[in-house]
Amino acid sequence: MHQTPMKTDITITAGESPKRLDVFLANHEPTLSRSALQRLILDGRITMNGRSVRPSQKIRPGDRIELDIPRAEPLELQPEAIPFDILYEDDVLLVLDKPVGLVVHPAPGHWTGTLVNALLHHFQHSGGLSTIGGKERPGLVHRLDKETSGVMVIAKTDQAHRSLANQFKRHTITRAYEGLTWGTLRKSAGRIDLAIGRDTKERKKFSARTARPKESATAYEVLERFGTISSHVVLKPLTGRTHQLRVHLTSIGHPLLGDPTYGGRKVREVGAVTVPRVMLHARTLGFTHPITGQALAFSTPLPPDMAAVIQSLRETTSARSRGVA
Repeated sequence: MHQTPMKTDITITAGESPKRLDVFLANHEPTLSRSALQRLILDGRITMNGRSVRPSQKIRPGDRIELDIPRAEPLELQPEAIPFDILYEDDVLLVLDKPVGLVVHPAPGHWTGTLVNALLHHFQHSGGLSTIGGKERPGLVHRLDKETSGVMVIAKTDQAHRSLANQFKRHTITRAYEGLTWGTLRKSAGRIDLAIGRDTKERKKFSARTARPKESATAYEVLERFGTISSHVVLKPLTGRTHQLRVHLTSIGHPLLGDPTYGGRKVREVGAVTVPRVMLHARTLGFTHPITGQALAFSTPLPPDMAAVIQSLRETTSARSRGVA
């Protein structure tokens, strides 16, 4: 690893409420902890209005904060023999089933053990990946969260990357996810329209409470209800915003099971069922082949842990209906 300084200027806007400098920056810089920010402030790497300050200094509209933060970067990404299932591969693209718990690309705290490391190993003797994503995101046209499993497409060439990225941008990609919600949805099908963006108070989250709302829409259909405990749903994002499905379900009072970021503690255990992770699986991905123009679609079954939670929900619901405690 080596340290690369990153200089940033932030001007406090008129709508910002008074708060401590370290509290404000902890929300603004989600990759840094509050204690790390306090050390940087005391070391003089973070100043306000050109002067050194203390972490407890209160910010005010018009204040200018200057950050000179050292960022750790990998010297060179290394190929790693991390297994993943290939659904399809040709000369210009690869479609895979991303396992649960695998981080897609390197970032602070995850410089190794990512899907990119696995891809570099897979391609080290058979050509390369597209370069548009840069050295840390080769071949990546889109991403899935660490805990989300399912179908992803990887671009081998820049031409394929541009074509696929354009399809995502124009929302012509077909996507279907399966999820388990906290509580049961009343309607059997519906659509959620809610403009979202990075939350103004909690920078690690996305919500409608944002300075830059982006139009977003999700269609849903209920596959199965487990009493009043949960619903098994199919989710079809009609736009592609970060955390869109998680935020949209939370906005109607039904966050995903296993998602404490948006659902709090209550979603980690329902009835007698313990939920190991965010219950979301990217089941289907369809797109137009960048070279042949052929319509392609790939689907994968639910991973074992999610299938096990569904079975437990069925058993709990059945026991309750029979009056068994």
